[in-house]
Amino acid sequence: MTERTMRAVLFDRFGSPEVLYVGRVPRPEPGPGEVLVQVRAFSVNGGDLAVRSGRARALSGRRFPQRVGQDFSGEVAALGAGAAGFAVGDRVWGFVGRTARARSAAEYVAVRAGRLGRVPDGPGAPDLVAAAALVVTGTTAVTALHGKAALRPGERLLVRGAAGGVGSAAVQLGRAYGADVTALARAANLDFVRTLGAHRALDHRETEPAEMGPFDVVLDTVGTDLRTFRRLLKPGGRMVGITFDPARPLASLGAVAASAVHGRARVRLFSGNPAAAHFDDLARRVAEGHLAPAVDTVFPLAETAAAHRALEAGGVRGKYVVRID
Repeated sequence: MTERTMRAVLFDRFGSPEVLYVGRVPRPEPGPGEVLVQVRAFSVNGGDLAVRSGRARALSGRRFPQRVGQDFSGEVAALGAGAAGFAVGDRVWGFVGRTARARSAAEYVAVRAGRLGRVPDGPGAPDLVAAAALVVTGTTAVTALHGKAALRPGERLLVRGAAGGVGSAAVQLGRAYGADVTALARAANLDFVRTLGAHRALDHRETEPAEMGPFDVVLDTVGTDLRTFRRLLKPGGRMVGITFDPARPLASLGAVAASAVHGRARVRLFSGNPAAAHFDDLARRVAEGHLAPAVDTVFPLAETAAAHRALEAGGVRGKYVVRID
C-alpha cells in the first residue's frame, strides 16, 4: 500500500447531521499489538449522534476536525508487531472504544487485537456489510440476556424498543434461548418484530404497562419510566437497561439505586463495550442460526449525514449501515 491518506467522515463543529463531510486524513499504521483493518462498513449508533451534536464533548473534547464511528467490519490489511490471532485477509468485526481519537467511519482503522473478532464463515454467514449491523447490537443483547439477566428457557421476556438495533437482536436471542418473548414497539413495526420471533407484539402507544406483565426479565432499550416497567417483574425478576432518559438522567439513576435497596426486582444498567470474548460469543450465536443481522438501510459513505438524520428521526428497523466501497 503506497497511499498514505484515506477517506474519513469528519466534522469541524458540533451540530446537526449537515456538519458531516467526507475528507482525507492520514492513514493509520498498526502499532505494537494492533491490527490494521480495511473497513468495509460501519453502523450508526446513538453514541455517534452524541459525539457529533456535542452532547459527548466531555469525552470527545473540543479540538477539530473530529470523527465519528464506533464499530466496523472489514478485512485485516496488516499486523503490528506482536499482534497475534489474526492473518492478513481475515474477515473481522470490531469496536474502537468510546474514548478513541481514531474512529471507524474511515477506510482504515488500527485497533488492538483484543477489540476484534472473526466474522463467521460458511453457509448463511453474513456478508461484511450486514455484519456491521451486529457488532454493537449483537454483543449488547448477548451480554444483557445471557450475562446480566441469566435468561432461562420458559421465562417471560419483555423487550422494550424491540424494533431497534439491540431490541431486534434481543427478540431473536430470547426466542433462541427458549423464552416467551413479548416485543414492545410502535405500531408500524409490529409485523417486523413478529418476523424476528416475538410471540406477542404490542403497540407501545396503545398498551398500558399494567396490561402486559408479569415478566421474569425486562430488557429496556428506551430508558424512560424505569420504575413503571420494574413493577412488571415477578418476584426474583431482573430488569436490564442499556440507556437512561437523556431528559431526566437523575431519575433513571435513582430508579436503579432504589432497586438495589427495595425488594428483589433489581434494575441492572450497563453500557456495551465489547471485547474479544464478546465477539467469540456473538460469532457462535450467528453460526448456530440464533441471530441474524437486521439491516434497515445501507447508505454509501458520502451519505453518512443522511444515515445520522434517519436515526435521529426514529422508527429504525434494526440498524442503519454505511458501506465503504
